[in-house]
Amino acid sequence: MEILEAFDLTGGLRAAAQLAGCDHKTVAHYVALRDVGISPDEPERRAMTIDPFLDKVEEWVDRSGGRIRADVVHDKLVAMGYSGSERTTRRAVASVRRAWRAGHRRVFRPWIPEPGLWLQFDWGQGPMVAGRRTLLFCGWLAWSRFRVVIPVWDRTLPSLLACLDTGLRRIGGAPTYALTDNEKTVTVEHIARVPVRHPDIVAAGRHYGMTIRTCVPADPQTKGGSEATVRIAKADLVPTEANLLDEYASFAELEAACVAFCGQVNARTHRVTGHAPADLLVAERDRLHVLPANPVTVAFGQTRRVCWDSAISVDGVRYSVPHSFIDERVWARWCGDELIVTVVDDGGPREIARHPRGQRGRPQLRDEHYPPEHPSRRAIPGDRPPRAGNPAEAAFLAIGDGAASWLVEAAAAGVVRVRSKMAEAVTLAKLHGVAAVDQALGTAALAGRFADGDLVAILDHQQRGPVSEPVRVTERHSLQPGTASWARFGAAGEQ
Repeated sequence: MEILEAFDLTGGLRAAAQLAGCDHKTVAHYVALRDVGISPDEPERRAMTIDPFLDKVEEWVDRSGGRIRADVVHDKLVAMGYSGSERTTRRAVASVRRAWRAGHRRVFRPWIPEPGLWLQFDWGQGPMVAGRRTLLFCGWLAWSRFRVVIPVWDRTLPSLLACLDTGLRRIGGAPTYALTDNEKTVTVEHIARVPVRHPDIVAAGRHYGMTIRTCVPADPQTKGGSEATVRIAKADLVPTEANLLDEYASFAELEAACVAFCGQVNARTHRVTGHAPADLLVAERDRLHVLPANPVTVAFGQTRRVCWDSAISVDGVRYSVPHSFIDERVWARWCGDELIVTVVDDGGPREIARHPRGQRGRPQLRDEHYPPEHPSRRAIPGDRPPRAGNPAEAAFLAIGDGAASWLVEAAAAGVVRVRSKMAEAVTLAKLHGVAAVDQALGTAALAGRFADGDLVAILDHQQRGPVSEPVRVTERHSLQPGTASWARFGAAGEQ
C-alpha cells in the first residue's frame, strides 16, 4: 500500500507506517510535502555555496544577453570570494541562462508564401579547384522550393548579376521580390537603419521587373530558405570526410556536379509541400514575370570584339579568349589585378577567360584557348610539320614518322635532289617493306646521312647486320710491346 494512501485510510502516522512498512517519520515527511503542494517525486533542493552569488550571476547573464561563458563567471565569482567548484558554477549558469532565454525567446509566426512572389539567394563556400577557392550562388523559390546552385570564382557585382540572370532563366521567369543579405554589392550603407541600395543592382532589378530586398542585418532567420539551401548544397558538393567526395579536377566538372545536384533535389518530394519542386514550378511559372530577351550588362565592363587571332585588346595589351568566340562581342572588366572576360549568349552571361594584368608588348595568351594544331602552340617558332601537296609527297610521307623526320632534316641541311631520293625511298618501301624503310630513314635523319646510296647502305646494314664481329680491345691482345725480354736482365752471365 502507498504511504499517502495508507495515511488517508487510517488518519494516523504510526498506523499508516505499519501498513506501508516504513517509519512513521517517513510518513510525516511525505504528508508535509503534499500539504504544501510539493510533489513527493521532486527532490528537495539543498543549500549550495553559490546561492549568495545567484543574483550577481543573473545580472551578468542579463547584461550579456545570455552570451557570457561559465568560465568567465567562475573567475569573477572567485575574485568576489566564492569558494565553490567550477562544476557548480557551470550548472548554475546553465540554469540561469535557460530561465533567461525562456523569458526572451523570439516567437515566429509561420510564413505562408505566395506563388511567384519571393526568391531568396545567398552565397556559400565552394570546394577547391586547381588550388583556388570557389563560391556557390544558391537561389530558392519560396513557394515551390525550387533550388538553383551556380559555382563562381568571386562574389563581385558582375558575378552576382550573371548568376541572377542565369538563375532566373533556369526558373523560367522573374518573381516580384528577391531577398538577400546586406552585402556591399546590394546595400552600400545604412542610414538611420534604412538600407541604401547599390545603383547598379537597382538598375538590374528594373531590367527584370523585380525588386531587390535585404533582410535585417545579422538576422539570418529572415531568409531561412536560402540558408538551408546553402547548407544542403555545401553538404552535397563540397568534399569532406562526411560525404567522401573526390576533389574536382576542373571548374567545368564542378559546374556539371552543380547541375546534377539541382536536378536531384528538384525532382524528389519535398517534406513540407509533399510535391517535387520541379512539379510545383510548372504551376508557379504562371505567376512569374516574363524575362527580357537580353540579359543586363550594366556591370560587365567594356565591350570588345574578338579579333581573328582569338584575342582582345585592353589598355594596349592583348589577352586571349577561346577560339570559338572569334568575331563575337564580349565584355571585359578588371577585378583587382585580374581581367575577367564575359560573354552573353543563349545560356545567359558566363565567364570565359581570366588573365593577370599584362604589360605592353607582353600579350597574355593561353594554350587552351587555341586548337592543338595552331601555330602559337608549337614549341619552336617556324616549325612546320610536313604536309603533302601532291601524290608523290603523300606516298613518301605515308611511309611513317621516319620519312617526315628525314625530309625535315634534309631540307634544313640543304640536300640536293631531294625529290629523286624520296622516290627512291618509296620504291625501296615496296621491295623491303614500309617498316624497314621507315626505320632506315629515321636512322639516316639522326646520323645526317643524305648522300646517294646512304639509304640503301643503312637498310642493308639493318637487315643483314655487320659482316664480322667487332674487335674489342682486351688485356690479352695488345699492340703495346711486352717486357718479357727484360726478365733476366742483371742475372749472372747476362750483360
